[in-house]
This record gives sequence, C-alpha cells and structure tokens, in this order.
Amino acid sequence: MNVLDLARPEILKLRPYVTAEQRAATVRLNANEFPHAPPQSPPAAHGDALNRYPAIRPDAIEARLAALYRIAATRLLATRGSSEAIDTLLRAFCRPYTDNIVVTSPSFSMYRVYADLQAADVLTVALDAGNDFALDPAAVVAACNAESKLIFLCSPNNPTGGLIPECDILSIADARAGQSLVVVDEAYVEFSDRDSMAARIGEYDNLVVLRTLSKAQALAGARCGAVLASAPIIDLLRRIAPPYAFSTPATTSVLRQLAQTADGRQARLIDGIVAERERLREQLAGLDCVDRTWPSAGNFLLVRFHDLKAVQQALERAGILIRPFSDAALANCARITIGTPPENNRLLAELESAPVAEIRRCR
Repeated sequence: MNVLDLARPEILKLRPYVTAEQRAATVRLNANEFPHAPPQSPPAAHGDALNRYPAIRPDAIEARLAALYRIAATRLLATRGSSEAIDTLLRAFCRPYTDNIVVTSPSFSMYRVYADLQAADVLTVALDAGNDFALDPAAVVAACNAESKLIFLCSPNNPTGGLIPECDILSIADARAGQSLVVVDEAYVEFSDRDSMAARIGEYDNLVVLRTLSKAQALAGARCGAVLASAPIIDLLRRIAPPYAFSTPATTSVLRQLAQTADGRQARLIDGIVAERERLREQLAGLDCVDRTWPSAGNFLLVRFHDLKAVQQALERAGILIRPFSDAALANCARITIGTPPENNRLLAELESAPVAEIRRCR
C-alpha cells in the first residue's frame, strides 16, 4: 500500500498556489512589492530588504536543518515551529467528521487542539501513572480503528519527561503499517541520551518525526521546526505549506544560530541545562513541600507537591511562575522548566522560605 493512500483525496488533488517567480539579479516587477526599502530596513538573508517578499520556501533553512538532523533534504519540510507541523499533518490526512488521531495522556495538549480545529476525533490512551507514566504499545494499537490516521507519540514526553523505547515505537509502526502514520514528537530529544528516530525513516514509510529549534536551539521567538518523513509525505505536505511563510528577520536569526551550532557552543549550553536538571531534581526531592519528582529527559521536571495551590501562590508572590496541571492523573503536579543556575537557586530558596514552611505545617 502506498502511504499516500492514507491522505485526504482532496489534498492529493490540490493544486498549490503559484507564486511570482524569484530569480537573483533581476528587476522584480511581478510580485506587487513596494519598490523602496523602509528606513533602516535590515537586509534579508538572500540580499533583499523588508520591502521584498522572503524566499517562497525557506530553502536555505531546510538545507541547514537537513545537515543538522543528518537527513536528505527531500525528507524534510521546515515549518513555523513543530506546532504548524502538527496542524499541517492533520489537515493533510484527517477528513473532518470522519478520521481520528490517537494520543497518549498526559501529553502535549496541542495535538487535541488541532484535531478539534480539523473536526477529527481524538482517541486517548492513558499512560501508566504507577510506572513513571510508561507507554503500553499494545494499548495504543488496540485503541486504533480503521479511521485512525495519525498516532502522536511525544518522546521525551511533555509534561512527564519520559522516553518511549525505540522498540515500542517501531512495534506500533509495524502494527499500523498501511493504516496510520506514527508521528514521534522529539521537541526535547536533545536533552536526552537518545538518538533521533529520524534514522529509521528509510525503513518505515509511515514513520514521521517532528523537530523544533524552540527548545535546545534557543529559538522559540523565531518559530522554526521541521517535519522529517519519507519523500512522498514531504511532497504532499509541501502542497499545503503556505508560501513566503518565514519572515526575513526570522530567517536571518535561524541561519545565524544554525551557523553557530557547528562550533559546539550550543552543545555545551545543553549539557549545562541537563546538569542543572539533575541538580534541581535532587534538591527538590529533599524539600518537605515536595511529594515526588519524576526523572526527566527534557529541559523540565514534573513535580508533585503536597499542596500545589499554596506553593504556586507563594511562588507567584515572589515573581516565579511554574506550570500547574488540572488533569486527574496530575493532581497537585506542576512542570518546572530548568532555568539559569541563579533562577533555579531562587526557586529553591523560595520553596524553603517562611510562607512555604507555614504551608507545610498546616497541611
């Protein structure tokens, strides 16, 4: 079975928008652009100022990302963050009011949001809360039906921090071959000791990997991510990818950061975050107000407090924000992003301070 048989028929027939041609060293009178650059306009990565449209597709970014992720450029599509990648996959493969996606819980909530926007149903598989939120691959396969087009697996998982064993992911891909795409969201993989699943794309035509520069590459403000998949899937997604999507300043920022990545400085910063994560986890575990901290392969920790509401209020008075959750499986839990050493020290000091001490005594 051709993997594209899973796509929506109307997307397969879609004729993409034809843009005005872009060619170097020409007089561009074909795109309704303003002929004068605005005052103090920074030059674009391709040499034009802000009065000119950026590249139709971010070819320079895609070439750099393909080198970074060690994959052929034909198997990569740059997107505005991995969130746009999720949206694009849903629009390409899920027919409204017919198809569904399979997600785990707790996990990244945007899978469900984009499914709701596409009017696709969501089938949920609970992670094993009693076993560090482990995934049961057989339960994922059992939850699928004939209309299950996409299976989203976040690894490391947000917000629990756990990694899904590669053999479990591949067993799901095998079981759903010709029926579902298995989408592995690797937004935090750089903070783990795991290699990307992208190396297995050539073996599994229904395997898709999502990457982002928002986390380990420190470019959340630039909004840049990527879909890694077989060439036919990438070609299909390009049909619905909007032209001129990457702004000139964003493109310049991304290319500058990716050029610096090669010298090892970013890798050293990532190592520092991982070391801080382990230090913070160890010290949080010793606080009276903390009930449990989970191991994490991301740049965050999931922490369960004895009284989350009181702790959150005390931290907010000190100007510190953490991410609380309302899910039943995450009662009294919050996700704490790893900050700089001074920020982490401030968090620890506030959790040991008098207001929190009073909360401990009163619980």
